[in-house]
Amino acid sequence: MKTLSDFDFKNKKAIIRVDFNVPLDENFKVTDTTRIEAAKPTIDAILAQGGSVILMSHLGRPKGVEEKYSLKHILSTTSEILGVPVQFVSNCIGEEASSAASNLKSGEVLLLENLRFHAEEEAGDVAFAKELASLGDIYVNDAFGTAHRAHASTTIIAQFFSKEKCFGLLLSKEIESLNKVLKNSQKPVTAVLGGSKVSSKITVIENILDKVDHMIIGGGMTFTFVKALGGKIGNSICEDDKQELALEILRLAKEKGVEIHIPVDVVAANAFSNDAETQIVAVDKIPDGWQGLDAGPKSLENFKKVIMDSKTILWNGPLGVFEMENFANGTITLGNFIADSTANGAFSLVGGGDSVAAVKQFGLEDKVSYVSTGGGAMLEMLEGKVLPGIAAILD
Repeated sequence: MKTLSDFDFKNKKAIIRVDFNVPLDENFKVTDTTRIEAAKPTIDAILAQGGSVILMSHLGRPKGVEEKYSLKHILSTTSEILGVPVQFVSNCIGEEASSAASNLKSGEVLLLENLRFHAEEEAGDVAFAKELASLGDIYVNDAFGTAHRAHASTTIIAQFFSKEKCFGLLLSKEIESLNKVLKNSQKPVTAVLGGSKVSSKITVIENILDKVDHMIIGGGMTFTFVKALGGKIGNSICEDDKQELALEILRLAKEKGVEIHIPVDVVAANAFSNDAETQIVAVDKIPDGWQGLDAGPKSLENFKKVIMDSKTILWNGPLGVFEMENFANGTITLGNFIADSTANGAFSLVGGGDSVAAVKQFGLEDKVSYVSTGGGAMLEMLEGKVLPGIAAILD
């Protein structure tokens, strides 16, 4: 796997695919700088060697050129985080971009305008990728969040750099962390899968059953399993057409010697609201008109033992509707168990939009081993797929 350490960047222009798809408020101020900060170590390392850096990214889903999606809005924040003045060009290809890139001096940084202002980016257009490639000497992919897309800047561009291509520090850490779970894990390995739908996690479950010893199933997915087993789930969320699948997963897990842990009790509410009445009930005896919105105390006790005995932990998806304060306890408590297990020497990887949001919201980010930056890309790797952005560098 080629990384930054395989190259000398002195007097070289590195063209880096970063993921600066950051949220902006109504005044176009960046409200979460995580992704820019995540790319900083790669940029710093290249500048420290006397190289220069050309940054390319997308922002949002523009239909053609849309001012509100211009990367010029993130310029001052990027300069501030990197500690160097960042230059900007109002296109990512063409005369202006080409001229700015060729005039770039050692130690300088140039940010190109939003790649997705050109339809050729998402179409994986070869000519467009070639124009981007002409701007730099070495191609660095540091955007895990888009590595599962065969876009011009994430995949196609790599073919114009026969040997001069590598992974940035962030992307290599992502691959390494996922491989720690999927290929080089210390046993026992536990996967915690939450969220609302079995259907969105089915390929993940099928792929990781061979790699884990325990699987904790939580969140709304729980009720598809409970109903399939004959339990009463009241008005809880359920994918009726996935009940057979749930039973098949349980059968497969048993066959492979994987222990599946499903909540035994839940915090049920008489409405989907933070102000609803609540009661703790057995997971398979939820009264009509009530719905399970969080894991109950007995379930958490059961999960605690599994988590504390684990050496490798993967967490994808919350245990309840953590966005509502009264149904956040299960997710917070689970997060604390994982933090304690990590402090005891376990390796813990958290990924997928909602679990990442939860660890940030509850201050657990620095208490787990690694928080993945790419939701869709991480899920596809867990499903056993080869991501095009990664394959292009390995090629």
